[in-house]
Amino acid sequence: MKQLLLKTEDNIKIAINHYDSNRDTVVIICHGWHMCKDSKVFKAISKDFHKNYDVITMDFRGHGKSTGFYTFSAKEPNDLKTVVDYAKTKYKKIYLIGFSLGAASAIIHTAQNKDIDKLIAISTPVSFDKIENHYYKKEAYLPTLKKFELWRTLSVRPGNLFLKKINPIDIIQNISPIPVLLLTGSKDPTIYPWHSEELFNKANNPKSIEIFQDNFHAEDLYLSSPDRFINVCNDWMSEYNYLSKEDSLKA
Repeated sequence: MKQLLLKTEDNIKIAINHYDSNRDTVVIICHGWHMCKDSKVFKAISKDFHKNYDVITMDFRGHGKSTGFYTFSAKEPNDLKTVVDYAKTKYKKIYLIGFSLGAASAIIHTAQNKDIDKLIAISTPVSFDKIENHYYKKEAYLPTLKKFELWRTLSVRPGNLFLKKINPIDIIQNISPIPVLLLTGSKDPTIYPWHSEELFNKANNPKSIEIFQDNFHAEDLYLSSPDRFINVCNDWMSEYNYLSKEDSLKA
């Protein structure tokens, strides 16, 4: 695994872990708020996907080993563009997997640039100002406690919360014809399932959605059901099949 620093157009250094096995397809993994590429869970996710693909896991600005301050999806699409541009020099196919606000940035990037091949968006908000974030619920604080890493918390540098942001719901229809898979947990206390359902309804084909019953937010889908999560993603990426909302798998 190679650790590299890339520079954005606004001179932010973006740290990446590149799991390089000289394949022709790469999966770029985009974390959400308060996570990073070197967290225990994202290292595990990266290693699981690396069994079938090359993997690039990134730190958005204001997180981990990247510089700058986090802007809650206002400037983070620029970070992702820098990583995608790097990947385009090495790979024939590029897949994005985004979690929470990382998924919001992935949708924005894909709609604006259309330079990747497939997109998986997990626990994505329709817009930042409609995030529920009921942190006091046990479905929120118990998973958060299980994932807690002091060093990671100390590495997070929030910036201007009030910068203008593009809403995923206003742009997701522009992703087509790139396939998009929306994943969500039925008991997500942070970004309720209706967000993914609304995004699915607004998106054009090809699109798919899957709801993980009795599951929570973002990487919690992996932590609670690692085999199922990886299999759902790998199956969809390796042999894409259209699923209507009515035909979506629910278990």
